[in-house]
Amino acid sequence: MTAITINLNPIIQLSDNQFYQLCQENPEVKFERNAKGEILIMSPTGGGTGKRNVEVAADFVFWNRQTKLGVCFDSSTCFKLPNGANRSPDVAWIKKERWDALTPEEQEKFSPIAPDFVLELMSPSDSLQETQTKMQEYINNGVKLGWLINRKMCQVEIYRLGKPVEILDFPQELSGEDVLPGFILNMQIIWG
Repeated sequence: MTAITINLNPIIQLSDNQFYQLCQENPEVKFERNAKGEILIMSPTGGGTGKRNVEVAADFVFWNRQTKLGVCFDSSTCFKLPNGANRSPDVAWIKKERWDALTPEEQEKFSPIAPDFVLELMSPSDSLQETQTKMQEYINNGVKLGWLINRKMCQVEIYRLGKPVEILDFPQELSGEDVLPGFILNMQIIWG
């Protein structure tokens, strides 16, 4: 998804509440905000990417319903990261204790928390470099495990807190490791 960047900072610097209100007043537009306060307008995904996104998200939801270890979020959820950015990963998961520590208001708005896990499934129009930068931003803000799935190159980049990025060529499954205990993603959902 190609993003359009708008820098309103020379005119106005939106507070968290103003940015939230902007998003609420324009529900048909997907916004993100980077750490510099620039607003990113994200284009919608195509049918193929949307189909894969929902299939992958369903696997996380089914696993989470069985384990009851945390809370799953879809791509329409925006998180306020510690660096000030507002980001919406394609799939996110937060450990139950961390989520429950937020106030009801924090849970309802753009939650001021970095997820424990994020997944980005690249659309054909996504920039690899921009998506890699976004993944590194997640890790720099406390995300423990992240998967960048690049269907075009048949690769998965695995981001782990405090470790170098691992690149897998055409993996058949991905493990949630100790962040998502017992979770295995069958990659035929993506490659098939």
